[in-house]
Amino acid sequence: MNRLLTFTQSRQYALWLGVALAAVALALGALLGFTGPLITAGVVLGLIGAVMVLSHLEVAVWAMIAIITLLPFGSLPFKVVFTPTFLDLAMLAVVFLYAIQWMTGERRRLTLTPAHGPIALFMGLMIFSFVVGYPNGPLTSNLLRQFAEMLLSLAFAFILVDYVDTRAKLARLTRLLIIGGAALGVIGIVLYALPDTLSESALSALRVFNYPAGGVLRYIEDNPENAERAIATAVDPNALGGMLAMIGALAAPQLLIRRPLLDRRALAFAAFGLITVCLILTFSRGAMAALVAGLLLIAAARYRRMLIVLALGAALVLVLPVTQDYVTRFVEGVQGQDLATQMRFGEYKDAFILINRYPVLGVGFSGAPEIDIYVGVSNAYLLIASKMGLVGLGAFGLVIAVVFGWAAARRKAVYADESLTALWLGLLAGLAAALTVGLFDHYFFNLNFQAAGTLFWMFVGLSLAATRLGNAPQSL
Repeated sequence: MNRLLTFTQSRQYALWLGVALAAVALALGALLGFTGPLITAGVVLGLIGAVMVLSHLEVAVWAMIAIITLLPFGSLPFKVVFTPTFLDLAMLAVVFLYAIQWMTGERRRLTLTPAHGPIALFMGLMIFSFVVGYPNGPLTSNLLRQFAEMLLSLAFAFILVDYVDTRAKLARLTRLLIIGGAALGVIGIVLYALPDTLSESALSALRVFNYPAGGVLRYIEDNPENAERAIATAVDPNALGGMLAMIGALAAPQLLIRRPLLDRRALAFAAFGLITVCLILTFSRGAMAALVAGLLLIAAARYRRMLIVLALGAALVLVLPVTQDYVTRFVEGVQGQDLATQMRFGEYKDAFILINRYPVLGVGFSGAPEIDIYVGVSNAYLLIASKMGLVGLGAFGLVIAVVFGWAAARRKAVYADESLTALWLGLLAGLAAALTVGLFDHYFFNLNFQAAGTLFWMFVGLSLAATRLGNAPQSL
């Protein structure tokens, strides 16, 4: 009797499995017929990736890092009420899995740092400015989505501080950031080296993920007669340069320690070299200055040998024939002679006019209330002041002051472990690079550049986690 039941159950399982497989095959066949092989392959890989991401919180964070570095503007090729980006889905997976840990009792106490209060204050002021300023422009679903994405990016810093409670977790996430940055560098260099027609075709193929198609290559001053600028998959060369500057500064201390994250020093040099070469090819002067600022922080704080790396790099840039155009453009920018710099000066002047009229709380995120002013300037700090007023800019400054102040106060505890020191300094140098980029560009506080903003707050969260781990036992 038992054998008969077992045989019957096996037949039922086989029948349902066959039905399921047939349904999957039918769905894939229909998808292949209506959308083509590229989208079908993307859907299959996406489903496999979704299962993997939902398996563990850290895997979801890995997915975020991969998307930020490799496909920062990718989104679903169809709408689900709105068109969510891949980064939206990965971040929501992180939040969902983090909430599950609290609901199941796996997580019982929230880890707090001195920066939590200022970050929460900054978020509250963002919401207040958004609500007060929404009559200044159309309240579209896209604006609401982008604003929610920025708030989620800030909240992600809290999640990282709470989750990254061991050196091993910090090392894994930092290693993946460096690998992602190196891979981004490879993509940028290869696309730059290919003939323009091939690069254009390759980048235009990403239109299925809502990337721009046609005319995607970028040139100095947007003039095809000038030198091409590397963009990889970041759409904008300045945005690419800013992200590479942050990750390059993160990777730099690994060049000087005995046991780098990538196991061999040669691999560390290779990763840093790929990132730096691609950064140079962006012709982003602000990004290069940002990387230098990050390296100077590392040298001033701990590793004087970093000055040697800086000196060698500067000598190569000044001497190599292929970098002479870059040097000339940098000098023109310092002297304010080129068109891009002159346009920035005009934007700065207009931003000061706006801030002078609305100094306290700004004009919000919807737009400007008067036709003779506009919200948009290539300076993150002026952009914050335009949208959130001097109060919001002060709150942001408080966040940064607390992050670096707390790090300085606990530096002796961090210096007790060389490997932690390299991670900690690299993360702070990456933040310094982003803050330097903010003097020349707006990408880390621009609603249209979700990946750049998320990367910034990821560095904030990881920096706070690294500072907190200074007193943690070595075995953790």
